[in-house]
Amino acid sequence: MKYRNLGKWGLKVSEIALGSWVTDLSGTAAEQTAKETVNAAFDLGVNFFDCSDSYSGGAAEKFFGKVLNEHPHSEYVVSSKVFFPSGRGANEWGLSRKHIIEQLDKSLKNLKVDYIDLYFCHRFDPTTPIEETMQTLSDMVAAGKILYIGVSEWSPVQITEAISAIKENNLRPLSVIQPQYNMVDRYIEDEIMSICNKNRIGITPFSPLAQGLLTGKYRKGQPLPDGSRATWQADKQINNLLTDENIEKVERLLPLAESLNVPLSVLALAWILRREEISSVITGASRPAQLVTNAKASGLEIPADILHEIESILDYHPFVRRIG
Repeated sequence: MKYRNLGKWGLKVSEIALGSWVTDLSGTAAEQTAKETVNAAFDLGVNFFDCSDSYSGGAAEKFFGKVLNEHPHSEYVVSSKVFFPSGRGANEWGLSRKHIIEQLDKSLKNLKVDYIDLYFCHRFDPTTPIEETMQTLSDMVAAGKILYIGVSEWSPVQITEAISAIKENNLRPLSVIQPQYNMVDRYIEDEIMSICNKNRIGITPFSPLAQGLLTGKYRKGQPLPDGSRATWQADKQINNLLTDENIEKVERLLPLAESLNVPLSVLALAWILRREEISSVITGASRPAQLVTNAKASGLEIPADILHEIESILDYHPFVRRIG
């Protein structure tokens, strides 16, 4: 496993991280498999574990707290996020000082840590002044409860406003962003990457395999694989990606992966890591074998001719999309 700095900062994170968004914690067997996956991550050199107060209603944080607590905090980097509702109250959501402090304390307890390495604003809150949010996060850094401040799925304007508020009020810096980024969703290349370059902010993208589209399991003219995300995911995100155009791109990318003797998933992850702006790629894994495969992307250099052919297949053109 190779490691990269978080933007310009001294924190080192593994090129491949383990996320917990779709971790199934129902039943002892599922929890045992999840624990084995985390232990496999340590064996592979993965040191970055991504979570949120909203994943599985808080169960994901509690799971990580139980398993990661078997290791010294010095061996791993853990993140969490705040924004989504934690209850029915008017103040139990968003990025107000009240909600951030209450949820941060709950996340610290769930994760069984004294501090959280990376703490993200999960979405933008238009009902709270950005100065209030950034001041609160800066205060929490000063209090030793979090180390690095981040945002997830914020627009270029929102990120720029946050940076301005931080500079104007002499607050702790914005150190990392967590956007969606993969071969079929490249919007951050248009503006966000340049903002991060200028300010040397790290990028830790999620959904690098486009909900499973870039694993190659969904093939042209074939039925949905039994048990695949497209057969059970409630919000149908993967189903919306299974267009004829995207499936055709997958069919053309598969031979390129085969020419490098790697699965398409590994090629897709290495393609993201080709950018120096990327600090770490957050992957999902429901069992250890998947993580072992994902880890092969760390350090894999894609030849220039293959990169050129990938660009031809993807045929990307800048566009505007709704963020969040």
